[in-house]
Amino acid sequence: MVERLIILDRDGVINEDSDAYVKSPEEWVPLPGSIEALSRLWHGGYRICVVSNQSGLARGLFGLAELNAMHKKLRDLLAAQGAQLEMIAFCPHLPSDGCNCRKPLPGLLFSVGKRLGLSLVGVPFIGDSIGDVKAARAAQMVPWLVRTGKGERTLARELALLEDVPVFPDLAGAVDHLLAFGPPP
Repeated sequence: MVERLIILDRDGVINEDSDAYVKSPEEWVPLPGSIEALSRLWHGGYRICVVSNQSGLARGLFGLAELNAMHKKLRDLLAAQGAQLEMIAFCPHLPSDGCNCRKPLPGLLFSVGKRLGLSLVGVPFIGDSIGDVKAARAAQMVPWLVRTGKGERTLARELALLEDVPVFPDLAGAVDHLLAFGPPP
């Protein structure tokens, strides 16, 4: 049996993004339709993982307690719909730290695959930035892009690198496609 797995970026895909960083549960606001879309995925038999760069931790903009509270808010909203996440993984490092877990490098994705004991080859990864696309490709996943968050900027700046990447208006649109047509071949 093929494992039904999907991995998503957080900021700009599930919740509103901010160039000033999302720093608290009050600032963590789900995008319209995103919680319902995640619920439909879970009820459709998908294991859902979220991976996110969270350099605001290293910058001292928020602490682990605030990040955990944001993730609790997400989990609680899903639980209210009878759904859940498999896991949330994050990179706490600055871009200059040289870690391998910060997207666009694939280390965080590989750690999710290892923790689940699954291959990520061909698994869809939904993101809103070129870093998400590059990380997905490096992990042999299939990148999908949403126009929310940094998606429109990414399309405007990186169109040549996105020729083979499916683009959706938002997470709900990507989920509609996935549930109707299944994962990419």
